[in-house]
Amino acid sequence: MTFNHKEMEPKWQKKWEDEKIFKTTEDADKSNFYALDMFPYPSGSGLHVGHPEGYTATDIISRMKRMQGFNVLHPIGWDAFGLPAEQYAIDTGNDPAAFTAHNIANFTRQIKSLGFSYDWDREINTTDPNYYKWTQWIFTKLYEKGLAYEAGVAVNWCPALGTVLANEEVIDGKSERGGYPVFRKPMRQWMLKITAYADRLLDDLDLVDWPENIKDMQRNWIGRSEGAEVAFQVKGSDANFTVFTTRPDTLFGATYAVLAPEHDLVDKIVTANQKEAVTAYQKQVELKSELERTDLAKDKTGVFTGAFAINPVNGEEMPIWIADYVLIQYGTGAIMAVPAHDERDYAFAKQFQLTIKPVLAGGNVEEEAYTGDGDHINSEFLDGLNKDDAIAKMIDWLEENKAGTRKISFRLRDWLFSRQRYWGEPIPVIHWEDGETTTIPEQELPLLLPKATEIKPSGTGESPLANLTDWVNVVDENGRKGLRETNTMPQWAGSSWYFLRYIDPTNNEVLADKEKLEKWLPVDVYIGGAEHAVLHLLYARFWHKFLYDIGVVPTKEPFQKLFNQGMILGDNNEKMSKSRGNVVNPDDVVEQYGADTLRLYEMFMGPLEASIPWNANGLEGARKFLDRVWRLFIEEATGEINAKITPDANLNLEKSYHQMVKLVTEHYENMRFNTGISQLMIFINDAYKATTIPKNYVEGFVQLLSPIAPHLAEELWSRLGHAETIAYESWPTFDASKLVEDEVEIVLQVNGKVRAKVTVAKDLSREELEQIARANDKINEEITGKTVRKVIAVPGKLVNIVAN
Repeated sequence: MTFNHKEMEPKWQKKWEDEKIFKTTEDADKSNFYALDMFPYPSGSGLHVGHPEGYTATDIISRMKRMQGFNVLHPIGWDAFGLPAEQYAIDTGNDPAAFTAHNIANFTRQIKSLGFSYDWDREINTTDPNYYKWTQWIFTKLYEKGLAYEAGVAVNWCPALGTVLANEEVIDGKSERGGYPVFRKPMRQWMLKITAYADRLLDDLDLVDWPENIKDMQRNWIGRSEGAEVAFQVKGSDANFTVFTTRPDTLFGATYAVLAPEHDLVDKIVTANQKEAVTAYQKQVELKSELERTDLAKDKTGVFTGAFAINPVNGEEMPIWIADYVLIQYGTGAIMAVPAHDERDYAFAKQFQLTIKPVLAGGNVEEEAYTGDGDHINSEFLDGLNKDDAIAKMIDWLEENKAGTRKISFRLRDWLFSRQRYWGEPIPVIHWEDGETTTIPEQELPLLLPKATEIKPSGTGESPLANLTDWVNVVDENGRKGLRETNTMPQWAGSSWYFLRYIDPTNNEVLADKEKLEKWLPVDVYIGGAEHAVLHLLYARFWHKFLYDIGVVPTKEPFQKLFNQGMILGDNNEKMSKSRGNVVNPDDVVEQYGADTLRLYEMFMGPLEASIPWNANGLEGARKFLDRVWRLFIEEATGEINAKITPDANLNLEKSYHQMVKLVTEHYENMRFNTGISQLMIFINDAYKATTIPKNYVEGFVQLLSPIAPHLAEELWSRLGHAETIAYESWPTFDASKLVEDEVEIVLQVNGKVRAKVTVAKDLSREELEQIARANDKINEEITGKTVRKVIAVPGKLVNIVAN
């Protein structure tokens, strides 16, 4: 007999929705718990079975915490601006707003069909003006504090898409979406000064409970380095450039310098006979992405400018080259090359037959760069010194001779905040004819995204908003003319603070009420994919720290605990995608097996953090377990509770039940859901063997099952005679005394080799254990005819008889 999921699941989903069962409680007598999913983007293709994995995990935690007596905030919303909707609108002539609304409706239907306990009254949408009003408000505050500014920046410009792309959106010089050519070109852009928070973003990682590999990824992205900034004079010119290096002690080994092809100095110092080659190389580099330019495996390319720099420490001339592996947006856009001790510089020097001068003892630079440490050589006043002493002495020398200074540098660059798109938050700025730039007054926010029937690129490098002249052109009360900012915000903007709005989603006066923020922050558990390990989390932490500084939020960090679920792969062990033909639609699974089966299977596949291929056989096994639970508790003929379920105790099930409660609770708390489910299965196996099952044990089991399979649990709870939902029943507790072992298995050894195992009373003395060992047939066979020299008895573990 099986249960009918097609009737049962919609029935309970309707009850939950109609009665707002999961509306967030804010009982002052309870502790608060905030469980958050990473903001979903409502794509046109809908969910595939990989998406619910993380959502199920947060739902299990949320359901358990409600039963443990917490106020639980478990919200959902939509990160709905962005390029995919815009490109769809351009390709089809449809409205991106209508397309987005259609996608959200489909996602909502799918998510509700899976029984997640979201508080839908707190649903938010980044494209809602009531939401992006506050995204714009945050931008204005950043601008007021000097953290939002305009700059001419080399960007990834895609003419076909008409927008700037992030580095992650460019693959082999082409756009990830559509495969269109991407060029590097300077454009006026809005930037956010995330670098002002570099130290705090680094140091405060110590405050959060995150996977260490994610912390390391953020640390590497921020890239704090201590060293020196060294000034190099261009020979025969007033021009100079600076280089940041963590190894100023190797300055005597610097034999050439390299500038980024985009460096402002290049056009000033290039000689006439090298001008043509340099210009051609610069145009060639425009077609390359950062990833291509920094690929260590690629052939080294570059061009000599014809100019020379003077090494400040020894006065030697160093040829100045340009090469694509030096990026203008990193460091100073210039490097000093020490080819004897750097593999990339060595390869470049070999390629172009440049001088290689060793300054550290060790290795053979005739064959390869020596990247180890050693005493300094060929370095005048540094000779014989170790690394640390030489660095300190060189920095002192540079500062005394005004040739450089001690410096802390970061790999982190300021956040490029402009997009040349229509479908994004308007940046609330006006550029006035007299040169002044102002933000929109707070009382005039939100600055609404204007309706547009034509959103193709402007053709000028500006966003499609530039075509809407009635919107762009403004006049103030004094007749001064101005132009609205036509760039829009990146999709990252709305997702950098959404977790705050869930706390107070309908507030029109402030971003969120301060008292409510104090009650709910920081987020207790945040679950999502590791692909957001750097950018989203870094941007969200930056905005949160800024809001902390201006007194909006009460905590330094937004997310206390982070957990990255793995990826559910296709049955061919590859990432699920339409192009690979391995996508499994959750609608099909729910139709055939039910939502509870899908939830159980995804949690039982393996550790939550592991990437595991989809397996239809595993899905069958999950459904069979739920059917088995149903058959154990429900009489097939009558549909009533099984007669073997009684109010009476059953000592044979005591240990099994209390162990289940203990271990399931621990495993859920630590998000080891697969092993928690295993404990549920063990109890069901034991219960099938029992002649009677205490009703309180059945109820406890159903409560433990409910976070995993909530529809089945609600149905069983109802049939057990309960009129109220199981959602707020008290979480089961265990009696530790029931887990104490009365008996224990010990090993019997002869001369250290195991010859038998026996189960004995736990509290036997050494003398009693020796008697049991000597009485054992196998031990007797081993020691007959031998002299027993010693007997070692360890209560609870072993008896070892030494005989010869």
